[in-house]
Amino acid sequence: MKYSAGLKGAVCGAALIAGGAAQADVTAAEVWEDWKAQIAIYGEDAVSIGGENQSGDTLTVSDLVVNFSDEDVTIDIDLGDVTFVEQGDGSVAVTMEDSFPASLKDDFGLEVNFEVSQTGFEMIVSGDPGALSYDLRADTYTFALVDITEGDETFTADARFVANDVRSVYNMQVNDMRTVDFEGSMASLDLLVDVAIPESDGEYVTISGKYEGFNMEGQAVVPLDFDMENPEAAFADGLSYRINYAVDNMAGIFDIDVDGDQLAGSASNGETTLDMDFSNDGISYDVALNDLAVNVTASQLPFPVEVGLAQYGVAFEMPLSKSEEAREFGLSLDLVDLTLNDLVWNLFDPGTVLPRDPATVQFAISGLAKPLIDMLNPEDLIYSNDMPFELESVSLDRLNVSVAGAAVTGVGEFTFDSSDMTTFAPLPKPEGDVVIEGSGINGLMDNLVAMGLIAEQDLMAPRMMMGMFARSTGDDRLESKLEINAEGHVLANGQRLR
Repeated sequence: MKYSAGLKGAVCGAALIAGGAAQADVTAAEVWEDWKAQIAIYGEDAVSIGGENQSGDTLTVSDLVVNFSDEDVTIDIDLGDVTFVEQGDGSVAVTMEDSFPASLKDDFGLEVNFEVSQTGFEMIVSGDPGALSYDLRADTYTFALVDITEGDETFTADARFVANDVRSVYNMQVNDMRTVDFEGSMASLDLLVDVAIPESDGEYVTISGKYEGFNMEGQAVVPLDFDMENPEAAFADGLSYRINYAVDNMAGIFDIDVDGDQLAGSASNGETTLDMDFSNDGISYDVALNDLAVNVTASQLPFPVEVGLAQYGVAFEMPLSKSEEAREFGLSLDLVDLTLNDLVWNLFDPGTVLPRDPATVQFAISGLAKPLIDMLNPEDLIYSNDMPFELESVSLDRLNVSVAGAAVTGVGEFTFDSSDMTTFAPLPKPEGDVVIEGSGINGLMDNLVAMGLIAEQDLMAPRMMMGMFARSTGDDRLESKLEINAEGHVLANGQRLR
């Protein structure tokens, strides 16, 4: 069975973090032996060297090349000479070349060559065997494209990432697992892409941007016998990682001309945060972005498009391992104060009939469910006839939708009785209620009729449904309480429907 690239990427990411943190010990020779042991998880041929030379307190490894490969892609990093110098105080300094090449090749003949360079690089390792800490610093760390070859064609481009004022600290503990706690920061990250499309009539891609105030912390736990050939089994063996990062702000511009179409504009946003936790036990993900602004002009559009968003957020939580107890799950979406420029509004509302207030969509549910299978076990996923979860409760924690003068809000909660699978077959019997409130809905429908987007007769059915399931609480204000009681009756505002 072929597993997803996302899972392999997660596994490789956690392993690389742990591998980096393992690059240290109390003597230079022991540091180097530990490097080799950690690189070996990528295969027997993952490392090659030209030679080793021990002179006093300094061990020099010459012509060090590291290879990462899977069935589709091979990555080679030629680190050149690396020295491990004992400092006389129990610490080891690791010195590397100021720049070194790297390449990526796939099975279809594509080869991409890069150069990695660094200024002001320092790596100091301290601690005891099995409990190591290292401090990495660099004034700049640059990842730059050299050239791209596909078949018989090779072209160059100016494409680079530059990390400025890089700081990171790793603390590693080795027992029955390798645990790495890490934190790091960058003052800024610069991005530049300037590509002239080869054999074209002046086509190009230009992108530049800057991220400021990048901070990250997290933890990786990796099995000592981690097997890169069987990454999906690593989570069952205890692989896990947790990452939290924040970026103060971002701003960028772009200009693209391809196939006769041009697209140009700018984008910026304020603070961005990401919290992610992934293990065999469960997964959680929470990303939030503030003050997004995008401006776009295109040859296919008669006018510029401007989009603003005060807040964007997506979060979810889900258990992954089989359990005898119900566990928490959740899902939420936040789109707060979405705005469009008047030129876009005028496309469908030239008469300014609709209110042009910022639009908002917020939705959040949570609950309890008992996992019945191991979601990361391929055999369970393929061969199990059971439902993956036994639902115990679901709550509508937030419903908030407002657009064009209309608004809908709601909250509610239901519990589920899995001993009764007949009353609402094939689902377990629910009990609870949800309350939905609306305002401005009739006004919005009237405006849509006035604009000619909907015929009045087409709204008869929706208005009748609102009359059946909702009651008036004021001027163009409605409320509906949908309830399922202990007897299995379905009621709307106290009137029995089932």
